[in-house]
Amino acid sequence: MSYRRRFAISYASESSIDCVVSDTVALLGAASARVVVGITGPPGAGKSTLAQALVSRIQRASYLPMDGFHLSNTVLVRLGRHDRKGAVDTFDAAGYVSLLHRVRSDYRLRDVYVPDFDRRLDEPVAAGHVIAADCRLVITEGNYLGVPDGEWAGVRGLLDRLYYVDCPSQLRRERLVKRHVEGGRTRAAAEAWVDEVDEPNARLIATTQKWCDCVIDGC
Repeated sequence: MSYRRRFAISYASESSIDCVVSDTVALLGAASARVVVGITGPPGAGKSTLAQALVSRIQRASYLPMDGFHLSNTVLVRLGRHDRKGAVDTFDAAGYVSLLHRVRSDYRLRDVYVPDFDRRLDEPVAAGHVIAADCRLVITEGNYLGVPDGEWAGVRGLLDRLYYVDCPSQLRRERLVKRHVEGGRTRAAAEAWVDEVDEPNARLIATTQKWCDCVIDGC
C-alpha cells in the first residue's frame, strides 16, 4: 500500500476520531468521483462505532454494512453452517461485491438501496439503508473486507481506503460476550460462542492487516 499509519482511537470518545475524519475529508477533496471507504477488523473491535461516527461527521456520507449480506438463518441451516454464523463462508460475498460495483457506478444516476442486519431478529433486512444518488462518500464496514481469497478478493479493489480497527483480545471478548448475552444467549453459551466462532474468525481477519492502508487502535 502507498502508506500505512497507526492512529490511536478511543472506542468511546468521538473526539478521538478526528484524525480519521481529516484523512477521509482529504481523500474526498482529491477525488471527483464517489469515494468508498472500508473499515475492517475482528469482531468487537469497534468497526461500527467508527463507521457511524464518520457518517455523522462528514456531509453527504452513507453507510453500507457488510453484515446485511449475512445468509439467512434458513439458508445457513440448510447448508449446515448455522452453528458458526459469522464465519467467512456464511455471507453472500458475491452479492456484496456486486453492490459495491453499483455503488461506484451509479453515482449521480440513481439511489442505491442496501441491506442491513437486525440484531433483534438475527437476520438480514432488505433495503435497510439507502445511498442517495448525490452521496459523495460511502462508509462500508465488516469483518472480511481485506480477505484476498474467493469472491472476497473483489472487495479491496473497490475501496479507496481500507482502515483496520485493532483491539486487545480480552477487551473484545468482554464486548462480544456482553453482545451475545444481550442477544439472548446464556453467559456460558455466549462465552462458548466467542471461543469457538468469534475467535477463529478473528485469527483469519488478523491476517488481512497487510492489505489495509491504516491500522487503528480501537481501544
